[in-house]
Amino acid sequence: MALHKLLVDDFYDASFSLIAIHCRLEDYRLAYLLNKHLELNLRRKEHDLDYNYFDASFAIFEWENEKIDSVWNLVSNVCKKEEAALQSSGSLFANQTTVTRTVNLLPELKKVDYLIKVSNEHRNFDEKLILNKIQTIPQVITTYSVDIDQLKSKEHLIFD
Repeated sequence: MALHKLLVDDFYDASFSLIAIHCRLEDYRLAYLLNKHLELNLRRKEHDLDYNYFDASFAIFEWENEKIDSVWNLVSNVCKKEEAALQSSGSLFANQTTVTRTVNLLPELKKVDYLIKVSNEHRNFDEKLILNKIQTIPQVITTYSVDIDQLKSKEHLIFD
């Protein structure tokens, strides 16, 4: 009897594009500038992306363009969280110190501040034009397209 094996990866088809942005702006400010320069209508979602196993949350903005049947997401790739530092000073009344821990949504892209995910079955938009328009924003350091096939943690980009 023949043995048939189905791999879960066979069913995953990336029908989205991913753009990385290096920028030190606050998330709401970048969303405003992207709306202005790209003529989008990004709005903050009611709930942030919350990964319990990361113990971190990431700001997310979304716009659904019904004209060309696409969904745009702007998501922060960095979450900074303050935690109590462990000390073994032996003193009962020692000063409590905190440590800032940084968690990335996509660990492979640690230096990227924000990601734009454009979900579009037909991919009928000009990615180079979008990259050029984002690059004209003075506060943006750089922006580039990310090869989705090279990502190990692409399941973190499922926002539904």
